[in-house]
Amino acid sequence: MSDATHHYAAALAWTGNRGQGTSHYDDYGREFRVRIQGKPELSGSADPGFRGDPSRHNPEDLLLVAISSCHMLSYLALCARHRVNVLAYSDDATATMALSPDGSGRFTAALLHPRVVVADVAQVERAIALHERAHALCFIANSCNFPIAHEAVVSAADATMAAP
Repeated sequence: MSDATHHYAAALAWTGNRGQGTSHYDDYGREFRVRIQGKPELSGSADPGFRGDPSRHNPEDLLLVAISSCHMLSYLALCARHRVNVLAYSDDATATMALSPDGSGRFTAALLHPRVVVADVAQVERAIALHERAHALCFIANSCNFPIAHEAVVSAADATMAAP
């Protein structure tokens, strides 16, 4: 990447007006639509705990997905540059949000659980170490004001062949 600055644009529209706008707290929908040029439209809502539609993604879900996917993409790039051949990657990420008495809230922590399979058992140590570097490089993690940790598990596809 040669440009030092990247710009992003998203068009968000509230679609939850059920005829009376926000005249009553209980009567309006929390649904929204996001359009980003050249990409599929995303339909979202509030978390069900905030009167949202449980079948739609909510901002909290999307923040956790952004953290997890950014870590993965940073990690895979590092592995490719360090010649660590990753064959599979999955993550069961979790996050915690705390509400304040004034109605505000904030994420207090996120925990990633990457599960990685590499091609060669000799690459496992390096593959584990690259998670720290990926965290340091992740654009999204660098933008968050709460702790993000990871508990990575790396195994090798050829581990059964290497065992005595």
